[in-house]
Amino acid sequence: MVYGADRAKTIHPLFVRVTHWLNALAIFIMVLSGWRIYDAAPFFGFEFPKDATLGGWLAGALAWHFAGMWLLAVNGMAYLAYGVVSGHFRKRFLPISIKEALADVVRARRGRLDHAPGRYNAAQRLLYVGVILAVIVAILSGLAIWKPVQLQELTAVMGGYEAARRVHFFAMAAIVAFLVVHIALALTVKGALTPMFTGRAEASQ
Repeated sequence: MVYGADRAKTIHPLFVRVTHWLNALAIFIMVLSGWRIYDAAPFFGFEFPKDATLGGWLAGALAWHFAGMWLLAVNGMAYLAYGVVSGHFRKRFLPISIKEALADVVRARRGRLDHAPGRYNAAQRLLYVGVILAVIVAILSGLAIWKPVQLQELTAVMGGYEAARRVHFFAMAAIVAFLVVHIALALTVKGALTPMFTGRAEASQ
């Protein structure tokens, strides 16, 4: 038993795990409520199924959306601060190579991409950095939509109120696309999901 415990190693610190799941909850709330808000004034030729949205009606969806926004903003800033100060981002996400990321995608399609718990390949590093940037854009564009007069400079940077709505929509679409890939990999790659609950994985031989 002691030998087995010695072989286990912490690959996801408690702070990372807690902020990860809080971010996941916040994004889940914001995406589903955001779909309901979009349905109230769609700017594309489709609407999201009502059963796939959160809030029931526009005012309820807005209440859920703002709750998720504050959770994401506060928790996300804590995660970013920890990632920078602790060196977590530098160790896990750098260096980034688009060439290597594309090569990893090809390996994954051929079933030849190995996954080492706690160590991200080039494709994962690119995706994680990309989704962090998408979340930042989603928050900024969301603020531009929420307070277009008070934050008129930010709204202007986004191209105006209607353009900011579209920026916000595509930022959230990028986040949803990341989540689809992320969840699929977490469920199908052996040893990828459990450490996000326990923080620990078996050390490589």
